[in-house]
Amino acid sequence: MNKIVPKKLSYKINVMHLRLFLLILVFNCFQFVKGNDFVWYSDNRPVTYCAPESLAPVVSVAIDMFREDIQQVTGRLPQSVSIDDATIRIIQLDNTDIPIKDLQKRGVPVDKLASKRDAFYITVSKRQLLVIGGDARGTAYGILELSRLAGVSPWVWWGDVTPEKKTKLILPAKYQTFQSPSVEYRGIFLNDEDWSLQPWSWKNFEPSDIKGRIGARTYKEIFKLLMRLRANAIWPGMHGITTPFYFVPGAKEAADSCGILIGTSHCEPMMRNNVGEWKVNERGDYNYMTNREGVQSYWIERLKEAGPYENFYTMGMRGIHDSGMEGVKTLQEKTDVLQQVIDDQRKLLSKYVNKDVEKIPQAFVPYKEVLQIMENGLQLPEDITLIWCDDNYGYMTRLSDEEQQKRSGGAGVYYHLSYWGRPHDYMWLCTTQPGLIYNEMKQAYDCNARRLWVVNVHDLKPAAYDLELFLDMAWNINSVSPSTLVEHQKNWLCREFGKEAGEKLLPAMLEFYRLCGIRKPEFMGWNQVELDKKKYTKGWSPVKNTDFSLTEFGGELDRYLESYEAIKEILSEVEPMIPQERKDAFFAQIKYPVFGAAAMSTKILEAQRARCISPGSCDTTLWTRESQLMAACAKSIKAYQEIRNLTDYYNNELAGGKWKYSMCHNPRDLYVFYPPKVPVWLTDKEIEKYASLKRTKSLPLAEAVKDSCIVSNACDYARASEGVMTIQSLGHSMNAVSVPKGKSITFEFDCLWDGEATLRTAVIPTQPNDKGDIRFSVSIDGEKPQICSFKEGFRTEGWKQNVLRGQAIRATHHRLAKGKHTLSITALDDHVLIDQWMIDFKPDRMFYVFPVQPTY
Repeated sequence: MNKIVPKKLSYKINVMHLRLFLLILVFNCFQFVKGNDFVWYSDNRPVTYCAPESLAPVVSVAIDMFREDIQQVTGRLPQSVSIDDATIRIIQLDNTDIPIKDLQKRGVPVDKLASKRDAFYITVSKRQLLVIGGDARGTAYGILELSRLAGVSPWVWWGDVTPEKKTKLILPAKYQTFQSPSVEYRGIFLNDEDWSLQPWSWKNFEPSDIKGRIGARTYKEIFKLLMRLRANAIWPGMHGITTPFYFVPGAKEAADSCGILIGTSHCEPMMRNNVGEWKVNERGDYNYMTNREGVQSYWIERLKEAGPYENFYTMGMRGIHDSGMEGVKTLQEKTDVLQQVIDDQRKLLSKYVNKDVEKIPQAFVPYKEVLQIMENGLQLPEDITLIWCDDNYGYMTRLSDEEQQKRSGGAGVYYHLSYWGRPHDYMWLCTTQPGLIYNEMKQAYDCNARRLWVVNVHDLKPAAYDLELFLDMAWNINSVSPSTLVEHQKNWLCREFGKEAGEKLLPAMLEFYRLCGIRKPEFMGWNQVELDKKKYTKGWSPVKNTDFSLTEFGGELDRYLESYEAIKEILSEVEPMIPQERKDAFFAQIKYPVFGAAAMSTKILEAQRARCISPGSCDTTLWTRESQLMAACAKSIKAYQEIRNLTDYYNNELAGGKWKYSMCHNPRDLYVFYPPKVPVWLTDKEIEKYASLKRTKSLPLAEAVKDSCIVSNACDYARASEGVMTIQSLGHSMNAVSVPKGKSITFEFDCLWDGEATLRTAVIPTQPNDKGDIRFSVSIDGEKPQICSFKEGFRTEGWKQNVLRGQAIRATHHRLAKGKHTLSITALDDHVLIDQWMIDFKPDRMFYVFPVQPTY
């Protein structure tokens, strides 16, 4: 029976409950908000800010982005209020009437801000959050830094990374940050956009009757992402099917409104997109020797149009597209004509852009044959920036020497995260190892390449992590180090998917980069492009069996597939943890590349297994082979179908169709993307029946390496000289070792066999970017060192195999007895990175992967 409570007593109990509730609420608040913390948002009112009445366009765009971000985070739209009522006060130092002394009294590093471009300073001062930019771009970056502090990912729109809802935004009472760029101009080159960004734009995001148009709305979203990534430059899409940038109404205005500087690629001087703009039937040949006046008038047209804007002008001249200059034959003739071109271009810039031509940003790109011309005595004004290039596969081919580093124009870098060309394209997924990006770009920075960094991407979404790492380094070269690359990736994953999910995903994504470092998905066909067309149709060699062995080291082919299956299992475990509002981000940034790469490996390797099982002979194993054959065929075909299904979901269901036409699983329709070459093509019913049959498991590595070999990752050395450095997320080991010139690493090992043995030393296939050689020596037990060079000529077969494998391997021969031994590897030149080594008493065995566990 319920007791009846008197009204007065009931009232007192309710009051007591209310007081208790309030005490608990206050207590909980104090658990999260320290007494001196600065709360810049709480439930009771929206974020308030004050900005100058007269704003630069880029600052206005940044404020609009910030308002939208904070509305997503808090549910309330930030409000513009008076100075005294504002929680956030925005100041642009070069456009303010506030006395400098007043800012200095509040601790603002005015002189430091004024001396650096794009810099900003944020601090808590007098219970107000000050955001002060040295200039317009710096102010915009400072405003968007607040979005980061609120938990908004730069990929909020492009990656569908919906911000987490928050009831409070808090900073330490003494919070302050000063940031300025390490590299003056930082940006992207939208290249090979034909199968992704470009069709997505004109067929979906902003439909157009003009085929191939990347519209102004698309460019605006690209520019806003660049702002979030603290980038300020772009080389726009320029392929023949893509509408030239200056032909797109509103595109240049969009760039200007976002503070984005426009440049053009190595083969597009004077701000022209030659492929889409030069019409031979209207203008004649693109030949400076025979049509100098026509070429100059073509350049002048664009200079008049582009002159009022901020640009970075490419100097020199090549062919209409990626080819040598027309009409020249000998090296000296090429040099003389190019010298005349540059001299004339300088006069045109002085006349149509700025009389003080040295103040105009100008770039000269010694790419391919142009490097040879430059080294033949070309006289380049020293204010022109030298833009050095990688070999299209991530390894820098040349950097400024001691004299070139003194040039007033400095130097820059043109780097690739995707590529169309020999030996094979990689324009599907973005799988460049973070450690390679770090090593090559840090080296470039140390050689004074600090004026312009441009990275080649075919699309933004697939390149998300690698692109952000590249631009993080451009913004702050010390944002990562050789020993913090894994931490950087973990922080990225936690930001995108939450702390618990991010930490669980980290080992899977590290393994993903290791497996792709062993072989990129696009390279799994073991074939090449741009070969002799008389020998191969289109110049493409056919898909063939890989170097993965079905039997060696306990089945390395199966071990590779098992590694992919293991990380797929991790993703499947993590996926339910991902909040519903970030499932689209998870699919695009994690699941699609991992499952896609795994399926490509399965398609190729199971087809290889099937072809090996089906020799065409009849013996007692015929019926045993039948089920194995059918299973291999089924797994291969099903993997091919999985890639298509994943891509179909990406294009038609992801984010409600937002990214339709943006993902292509077979760019250029290369042979590696074709259905597998299997002895038997199965019906759907047969695929369902046989695909689930379990494959033979590989032997544990501990068992596999008992077969007459000794193998080690380079990072497991016993001793090292001073200056030796392990670089995370690089190489087949994922911990390659940088050994400076003259320095050594030493290993101790036990040998169970005696006799003749082969030592295979695997190194990262870096380039001798100082024009020298690139050598190391090996010595066992103090024997006379054997010297190995891994310098390869550009586009030689040796170079091709190295970049496809991600390793260069050099073999030396030794006689060993049973017992303990010491191996020393010494760098004889700069840029030597040792990855793995293996002593093999069966030197003729056929295999691909050194049988050793990675070390994360």
